[in-house]
Amino acid sequence: MPIQRLNHAVLYVRDVERSVTFYREALGFEVVMGMRGAAFLQASGSTNDHDLGLFEIGAQAAPSPAGRGSVGLYHLAWEVDTLDELERIATKLGELGALVGASDHATTKALYAQDPDGLEFEVSWLVPAALLTEDVLTARTTIRPLDLAADRQRYGGQTRGGVGVSIPA
Repeated sequence: MPIQRLNHAVLYVRDVERSVTFYREALGFEVVMGMRGAAFLQASGSTNDHDLGLFEIGAQAAPSPAGRGSVGLYHLAWEVDTLDELERIATKLGELGALVGASDHATTKALYAQDPDGLEFEVSWLVPAALLTEDVLTARTTIRPLDLAADRQRYGGQTRGGVGVSIPA
């Protein structure tokens, strides 16, 4: 049977409590299990045992060199179900000083942020398959600035995104 989806990610962090606080405030994750130097968090809409594992390696840890001279993971991406939720998270990430970018990929509306250790992640909403028009599919070759107000007007703030839906090539 083929792979179905990503079940969880594990990050090495400098301070597990600081990271737990951040992911709780920024994305609404809750701790489902913890132990000395480690925590396992779950997103509120998730059915996974946990979605994010955090392991503390200490304040002396150097920044990740990935993408700046070494290979490594660029970012993780989480989906939200509505544009209203994407806008709520954009506001929260802005308040936390964590929002570093926002892009319109035509079929995907994306926020980019960094956690307290500088690890980048994405939060995105996917245009539902039923709303994919030829102009939207053609526009995938360009990246534009995100305009949530215009997208909410076009698609509706409560329209359920295309979570788990295949997008035609």
